[in-house]
Amino acid sequence: MNLDKQSAHLALIEQLKLQVGNISSAIESQGQSVFGSANIMSPDEITDFSIEFLELMVMLLSTENPLDNQQPEFEALQTFFGNMAKQILVRGGKMEDFVRYIQFLQRCFIESLGQDEDINTNDMRTILMLLSSVFNELTLAVFGTYLHEKESTIDAQQRELRETSTPITEIWDGVLTLPIIGTLDSSRTLLVMEALLNRIASERAAAVVMDVTGVHTVDSQVSHHMIQMVRAIQLMGATAILTGIRPEIARAMTSLNIDLGTVTTRATLSDGLKEAFRILGIEVSKK
Repeated sequence: MNLDKQSAHLALIEQLKLQVGNISSAIESQGQSVFGSANIMSPDEITDFSIEFLELMVMLLSTENPLDNQQPEFEALQTFFGNMAKQILVRGGKMEDFVRYIQFLQRCFIESLGQDEDINTNDMRTILMLLSSVFNELTLAVFGTYLHEKESTIDAQQRELRETSTPITEIWDGVLTLPIIGTLDSSRTLLVMEALLNRIASERAAAVVMDVTGVHTVDSQVSHHMIQMVRAIQLMGATAILTGIRPEIARAMTSLNIDLGTVTTRATLSDGLKEAFRILGIEVSKK
């Protein structure tokens, strides 16, 4: 028989029906080897995966155009593999193992076709191109899920790092300290400012000591963000005390024409705390 591209998948479906038992056993056995031995998936989950995959694959191949990635059957198979990839990542599995498993699934279909003597070379080539296109799309869906999950993880880690790298501490009733380490970019400034203003309101802080000893470089953007934070503190009715300005930072801010005339500055964090205590009328003395 001679098959065109529109009817090639019909032969594949017929062959799949004849070999579905062998294919199911093979992919389940391989799944146990790849995921079961690493405790990524339980035996029941692997069995369910094998059955659902074959069902979705038959549904897709039964459509008029299996390569139409906009149809519900294709999207269902993509979603199925995407969820599988997410589950494997969450459980500590390796994405390369899953991609190899997808390649194994494709080989199972190819080997099942090889057992049909009625399919000639030209027809086989047409069906193989169909299979290759379908599984390539599935692999892309898996990598898309992988990249999305990685980006989400990195974003969450960066948010956590920003939060923990700029701790706001209440040193005394009404006195907060804010050590700033590294670079102040726009997103970090907004995050810190929101947390700081909330703490000023909840603690009814009268003074905030911002220590910039850990800021190594200052450009116009960093300076702008620092002034933004100082003004926000002042608008909340608290006094902003800037400490830890090193000589090179002072020179940089001077060259940038940054006006700190309305900002209280002290050389060290210790001096800044003393100033905060003075504002509150608290006397600190050595015994």
